[in-house]
Amino acid sequence: MLSIDRRQLKTLMAREEEAFIRAHPRSQALYERARGSLVGGVPMTWMSLWPGGFPIFAREAEGARLVDVDGHAYVDLCLGDTGAMTGHAPAAAVEAIAAQSRRGITTMLPTEDAVFVGEEMQRRFGLPLWQFTLTATDANRFVLRIAREITKRPKVLVFNYCYHGTVDETFITLENGRPRSRPGNVGPGVDPIVTTKVVEFNDVHALEAALAPGDVACVLAEPALTNVGIVLPEPGFHAALRDLTRRTGTLLVIDETHCLCAGPGGYTRAHGLEPDILTIGKPLGSGVPSGAFGLSAEIAAQMTASDEADYVDTGGIGGTLAGNALSLAAMRATLEHVLTDAAFVRMIPLAERFTAGVEDVVAKRGLPWHITRLGCRAEYLFQPDRPRNGGEAHARKDADLDAFMHLFALNRGILLTPFHNMALMSPATTAEDVDRHTAVFAEAADALLAR
Repeated sequence: MLSIDRRQLKTLMAREEEAFIRAHPRSQALYERARGSLVGGVPMTWMSLWPGGFPIFAREAEGARLVDVDGHAYVDLCLGDTGAMTGHAPAAAVEAIAAQSRRGITTMLPTEDAVFVGEEMQRRFGLPLWQFTLTATDANRFVLRIAREITKRPKVLVFNYCYHGTVDETFITLENGRPRSRPGNVGPGVDPIVTTKVVEFNDVHALEAALAPGDVACVLAEPALTNVGIVLPEPGFHAALRDLTRRTGTLLVIDETHCLCAGPGGYTRAHGLEPDILTIGKPLGSGVPSGAFGLSAEIAAQMTASDEADYVDTGGIGGTLAGNALSLAAMRATLEHVLTDAAFVRMIPLAERFTAGVEDVVAKRGLPWHITRLGCRAEYLFQPDRPRNGGEAHARKDADLDAFMHLFALNRGILLTPFHNMALMSPATTAEDVDRHTAVFAEAADALLAR
């Protein structure tokens, strides 16, 4: 297989950075102005993680298109890193959001939409009882508390390089086989090695050993790793995970926030998983902050069995704006009219087309790269072998190639997710959008291989 000349890569990156700056004077001016009032020049610090020296500033977005303040239009394959998986401003959701905003945004009271959404989540995911949050992070935080309350066990278990939002307990990794706080973890109140056990994804033996002492309240798991490149479960892994958690009295929490891409009921429905609790967020409200967690009937009964656990006031579960009328109206419209069964029938083949296009470019040029698809989501890694766990994926990460590919694509009207090489299909994405990416990807590969 061919290797990439790093001097050539450095030269190309410098050219792309110069082209980016020339083409985005308005974004650069706004960024410089914003640095006077916003930390890092952005409304949330992670928005600075874009190639080119500064982020583009968005002017408008609709469907699978985004337009920046300099007037450049992009095929948006980032889609708000899954938050806009619905496509931007889908008509049904916009109408419902506008109508509800005129009727009241938050009242601290239930609405009819909440009943509809609970019944629809029940239908999609198979868990009978639901609660609503503003984010998947909140949902995960709350269910970890519930799991510890029910089991009276102190620990949780996660997989190395998992993604569960900003949950304190999950910022843990393995270094030379030993757990430690992830590098860069900001001000942890408690070292996560006190609260959390961590093992590699797909490692059944390590999982069994970690659960054997009986001190783990729950396993919090993505069905497939999604934030370090897509790492799929090996055959039999989920069956073993479910069997081990049941045998050790450990609750199983499945986080579908990214894996909703697998279908209208996420990976859970597509592959017949049987979690005790399920968490989800991001695209549920077509961009309006929304999250949820679902419970089996048994877990819901155990949750409320103790008089000592306060679920209605100061027990650490909830939030003043959780379950607000606007979020529930947006969720109802999204589930009823946008992220429908029919939408996934269209979106998943587009991801298959995207994957096939990338594979063709890689194969014809003999490049040591690969791509993995999960439903309507696909991601390429600049490494020859598919990693079987998060540790392998992270160790082989090629930050220089990642940055180059993102900026090269951006300069040619393709917006990829900056945190990783993820492309997501929305109901508004077209085959032409996918083929445009394939052409740009091929152009980038050829530029890197030119002598």
